[in-house]
Amino acid sequence: MLVPGILYFILFKYAPMLGLVMAFENYQPFLGFTKSQWIGLEHFHRFFSDPSFWMLLKNTLILGLYNIFFFFPLPIVLSLMLNEVRMTAYKRVIQTLVYIPHFISWVVVAALTYTFFTTEGGIVNDVLVSLGYDKINPMLSLGAFRPMIILQVIWKETGWGTIIFLAAIAGVDPELYTAAEVDGAGRWRKLWHITLPSIRSTIVILLILRLGAFLDTGFEQLMLMINSMNREVGEVFDTYVYQMGIIGGQFSYTAAVGLFKSFAALLLIVVSNNIAKRFGEEGIY
Repeated sequence: MLVPGILYFILFKYAPMLGLVMAFENYQPFLGFTKSQWIGLEHFHRFFSDPSFWMLLKNTLILGLYNIFFFFPLPIVLSLMLNEVRMTAYKRVIQTLVYIPHFISWVVVAALTYTFFTTEGGIVNDVLVSLGYDKINPMLSLGAFRPMIILQVIWKETGWGTIIFLAAIAGVDPELYTAAEVDGAGRWRKLWHITLPSIRSTIVILLILRLGAFLDTGFEQLMLMINSMNREVGEVFDTYVYQMGIIGGQFSYTAAVGLFKSFAALLLIVVSNNIAKRFGEEGIY
């Protein structure tokens, strides 16, 4: 039973790592890895000295922090709220409704955002004008672009993120709640002293994994939302790699960028896992 999974990771995860040698070469497709010129750390020097590096780092860090502080807690809160719903039929309806956005592609989400916020017939601007306010267009505003991106993520993925937390809550021993009721604890006390401590390890593990994906800010979403007016605050490492590597054909240079990003993600996982263990949690290894 393990063979399909092992083969998948070997073929699609580990074998492609051999291509990382490209980051240290002046790679030419017709010469291949073995005959391309070895240039060492030149691509890394070029990337770190590029004026756009600090813009990319800033944008990626800000969007990553938005995801950690604004998006990550919401599936936990929603899971706790759903767990308090006693009407099974109503609970299932709510779960279905909050799961649906996950299955909507980012192309559709981007199209809906444009339709709602366009200054020519968009429903949001029509309502604002009717209330006496000026029209807005977050896709052209430097200040509103990042909040719009994180709101899209919240709308699309919060419901789907509740699955693991609801499963963890379902594993809590019911006798703990019964004993708490005997002691006179209400719903809030049971939630604070039983439910949250029982799923704390799950929260920590998912937070560590989220930190590992801290620099993954949503390539498809940002590629659809970025334009010439908001690129200053929306361009991140992933979109930069696409522009320079796939479109520009600078494979070695963008391989170096990707390697830097992967190393940073690994470092975040190691540091966060060690911190979790210092506080008595299991961590991921």
